[in-house]
Amino acid sequence: MAVNRIHTPCIGVCSTVFGDTVCRGCRRFSHEVVHWNGYTNEEKRIVWKRLNLLLCQVVDNYFQVTDANRLAAEMDFQNLRYQTQLSPQGWVPELLKAAGKQPIPYDRFGLHPLPATRGLLPRELYDQISAECHALAQAHYDRSYARPVTLAAELTELAAREKGLI
Repeated sequence: MAVNRIHTPCIGVCSTVFGDTVCRGCRRFSHEVVHWNGYTNEEKRIVWKRLNLLLCQVVDNYFQVTDANRLAAEMDFQNLRYQTQLSPQGWVPELLKAAGKQPIPYDRFGLHPLPATRGLLPRELYDQISAECHALAQAHYDRSYARPVTLAAELTELAAREKGLI
């Protein structure tokens, strides 16, 4: 009997082991990383849905996916890993990361670059998209799980600590 297993979003670059509340690799919250194997399939789908929405929100500012089948076929041809649990927008960062400083014929991959991509190398776009995704994931975590800040002074102190100023 085949088991319909939901794979982990982990990409092997976990920053939660260093104390991050949001993984810089897969963008799961630290408690999701720790408890993943104990989650039900429904709980895993909920995490994947949040991660997908996050990636779509950011990638849609940079690219329009004009042909998802072409994107998948070209990524397969290039032997690039992509998570099938994500929509095609979620695959774009892996393409950008793999290309590095090499130009990408975006139309060949079924992508239409938007004005925000002009003048940026694929790796620069990857870094920018990753930073934006992480910032949004961190904001979501802070809003949903972090201890509420009650005083402006407390918020200022927290920011200074995060930047290593105190």
